[in-house]
Amino acid sequence: MKLSNRINQILGGDTGGGSDGWEVFYRARQMVKDGVDVTELTIGEHDIRTAAPILQHMHAQALGGHTGYAMVPGIAALRDTIAARVQARTGVPTTAANVVVTPGGQAALFAAHTAVCDPGDVALYLDPFYATYPGTIRAASAVPRVIQTRAEDAFQPRATDIAAHADGATSLLINSPNNPTGTVYSRETLEGIAQLCRDKDLWLISDEVYDTQVWEGAHISPRALDQMAERTLVVGSMSKSHAMTGSRCGWVVGPEAAIDAIINLATHTTYGVPGFIQDAAVFAMAQGTAFEDEIAAPFRRRRALAKEVLANQDSVGLIPAQGAMYLMLDVRATGLSGEAFANALLDAHHIAVMPGESFGTAAAGHIRVAMTIEDTRFEAALRTLCTFARGLENTT
Repeated sequence: MKLSNRINQILGGDTGGGSDGWEVFYRARQMVKDGVDVTELTIGEHDIRTAAPILQHMHAQALGGHTGYAMVPGIAALRDTIAARVQARTGVPTTAANVVVTPGGQAALFAAHTAVCDPGDVALYLDPFYATYPGTIRAASAVPRVIQTRAEDAFQPRATDIAAHADGATSLLINSPNNPTGTVYSRETLEGIAQLCRDKDLWLISDEVYDTQVWEGAHISPRALDQMAERTLVVGSMSKSHAMTGSRCGWVVGPEAAIDAIINLATHTTYGVPGFIQDAAVFAMAQGTAFEDEIAAPFRRRRALAKEVLANQDSVGLIPAQGAMYLMLDVRATGLSGEAFANALLDAHHIAVMPGESFGTAAAGHIRVAMTIEDTRFEAALRTLCTFARGLENTT
């Protein structure tokens, strides 16, 4: 029997022209399975687990009986808490009617595109990109159209580049702080994007799951810019801000009509998020910004370590690491692609990083390093990486 074209197209088609460098990750995991000691700097998973008090609260709520069907839009307490948090952080009036709770940020991305794109509509996204973006757009039956950013701009998008591809499009997906580059979009960048969206009548889908991980500058939600609240859907999540990746608790914030439509979608797909997990999310957010800062602190610290290590050599370049839990490193001086460098580093030193090409073509000749291991090991791995790059540079 034949499967649908819709399901088959999710992983098919163009993902931006980049090589699927994820085989480096799979090779590293196989090496670990075979007993090899691999230093994994690949995926964005905290090296700490969800804090014990959050899990204890989750456990107590489950034992207390909150294990039945929860309200599909999200329990009132969580929707109110998210709305209050968003309003406090952005200054934009926000109520529970502007919030729908989803099973993680990934479900929120799918729901947002499904809400605003008809089948065959063009949905724009930027390169480099988080690996699921083009497949998520296709899953929503839209047509992904990629726009490259530039290493020489520290991957800040140019509104003129977006405009050159925007005719006939319905939506634009952005991500700041950015995965994989670590770039935090400036006010100038976001004002240019906002003007473009108004001029071209685009929906803006803003993935802001790293909004608590900002090391330089400030996070600005484009929903807060002039006339943007009516055309912006913001994706958020507990995963990065509270180290709750496995709990799968995210949300979409946007205009009431769009949120109502996404609630209808959830009724016919996910049917909500378990109540005891939502209770735990309310408890976690009640711990305030000090707790969020504690979760972010290891990445801030390791980013400072990385800047110190990289300042003392010139074989590996650092794209300004302004936010998120990643470093984007330029290895073009070695003469290798990011994919070739990552494979060679894994073979020579059992250090696993992600090729820039895994995230599109704009970061070709770069690698992404996740700052997700203990400080001493992280620093040692970076020093080895730089020494390895210097050796390659001397042989090319």
